[in-house]
Amino acid sequence: MSTQKNVLQQAGTVEENELRLETGKAEQIIDALNTDLAATYVLYHQLKKHHWNVEGAEFRDLHLFLGDAAANAEEAADELAERAQALGGTPVAGPEQIAEHSPVSSEHEDVYDIRTSLSNDLEMYGDIIESLRDHVELATDLGDHATAEILRQILVETEEDAHHVEHYLEDDTLVTEAAMD
Repeated sequence: MSTQKNVLQQAGTVEENELRLETGKAEQIIDALNTDLAATYVLYHQLKKHHWNVEGAEFRDLHLFLGDAAANAEEAADELAERAQALGGTPVAGPEQIAEHSPVSSEHEDVYDIRTSLSNDLEMYGDIIESLRDHVELATDLGDHATAEILRQILVETEEDAHHVEHYLEDDTLVTEAAMD
C-alpha cells in the first residue's frame, strides 16, 4: 500500500476547463457556486438537526418533510459541487472552507421548539434564495447559460421547500387549545 500523496489540484485554484469557459469567468462562477454550496451544506445540517429533534402533535409530518428537505439540500450541494469541478475549480468541502464561504450561519447547538426552528430555517432559506437569484444573473451575464440553468433548477426546489416551511408556520392548526395545555 502506497503512502504517497499526490495533490491533483490545490484547493481554491481554477484550472482550464473543457467546457471552453474563459478562466477569468470560470473563477467568478466557481466562487459563486462555492458560496451557494457552503450555504447549502449549512442548511442541510440544520434541517437534519431539526429532523432529528422535532416533537409534538405534528411530529410525523414535520419529521418526514424535514428529512425530504434535507435530502433536497444534499442533492443541490452535489450538483453545485460537480458544476464547480466541471468548470475547473475545487468545491468547498471541509468545515473551515464551508464556514469561510457560507453567507449563512447555523443556529446554536441547543434544541429549540419547532416553531423557532422552522423560523430559523425560513430565514436561512431566504438568504440562500437571494444568493441563488444573484448567481443566476451572474452566470447569465458571463455567458454560462448551463450554470444559470442548474442554479435556476436549484432555486425552484429551494423556493418550494421554503414555501412549505412558511405553510407550517401559519397559525391555523387542528390542535385545540385544551390539547396544548
